[in-house]
Amino acid sequence: MAETNSCCSWLKASLPFLGMVSAVTALATNMIVSKIAMTNGTSFFILSVYSNALATLILFPCGFLLHRSKLPPLTFKILCRIFLLGCFGCLADIGSYAGINNSSATLGTELLNLVPGFTYILAVIFRMERLNLRKSSGISKSLGTIISILGASIVTLYKGPAIMNKALTLNSSAIISSPDQNWVLGGILLAIAAFSTAAWSIVQSWILKIYPAEMIIVAVYCLFVTMQSTVVALIAEKDTTAWKLQADMGLFAVLYAGIINVTYRLYIMSWCLSRTGPLFVSLFNPLTIVISVVIGVIFLHEVLYFGSVAGAVVLVTGFYAVIWGKAKERKINVESTSEEEVSLLQDGIEQA
Repeated sequence: MAETNSCCSWLKASLPFLGMVSAVTALATNMIVSKIAMTNGTSFFILSVYSNALATLILFPCGFLLHRSKLPPLTFKILCRIFLLGCFGCLADIGSYAGINNSSATLGTELLNLVPGFTYILAVIFRMERLNLRKSSGISKSLGTIISILGASIVTLYKGPAIMNKALTLNSSAIISSPDQNWVLGGILLAIAAFSTAAWSIVQSWILKIYPAEMIIVAVYCLFVTMQSTVVALIAEKDTTAWKLQADMGLFAVLYAGIINVTYRLYIMSWCLSRTGPLFVSLFNPLTIVISVVIGVIFLHEVLYFGSVAGAVVLVTGFYAVIWGKAKERKINVESTSEEEVSLLQDGIEQA
């Protein structure tokens, strides 16, 4: 009986870890799947429209079922803020797909590690965090942000020699190779997507303070992204036949992105956030690089360049410097709060 309880406790404690591994696997796999679909002719504008539309159809019923007993009213002010959230999400979504289309899924996963640094910069600008260079936590976050940007510059501007699947650079037999790749443009678009994702995080935390119904926010957000990406697609996509998906990789990419990458991944991340906090969730970002390399290089014969490896090492170093600084700052805040509570308790006892 004791062994059964111990096993159940261990499994329960492991669920957030397993959930985040599945979430980052879903994200990395989506980048690979969407890259294959776009190489085979699927428009990234249409991919964004259809995947978010599918996620909207799934999330609205789930959201109302989950919050049916305590659904806060959706005011015009909240809808405006979710619309702004959708603007950043649309830019991040299309920028990410366009960036991967012009480079590789591996580069896409590497530049995800810019998000914490960009989030820190925006948090300082909007006074959600203070820039304190007198403390080790402030120095670590600032240096980590600079190092992350340096790493992003390396993977974007320096390709270097091929170190895996080198023969494929001479023979275009790679499954996800694209004849019109532009590595620098892809890197810039992915960096813009990372910045938009950071802005999305800031706006989302702003909304959650006044409307704590996560599933409804995500559902309305996906609806707005669908509307916004549809407008962009109608303007930017000149080929009307692109709207018709064939029963091939394009359809699979839409189904995977809508069901797994948006609906499932966002729910799992929200669940893990509520139980472990943002620090735990952020620690899994670099894992997407490993998963993407394993899937892309080993199974799909994507070419791996030295610049990607060197830049990824620098990026991850900067990423963990930012995370360490935030963890250090949080520990100091918790300790100072505990000391204040003890001091107030002692004062109360003395007065009594």
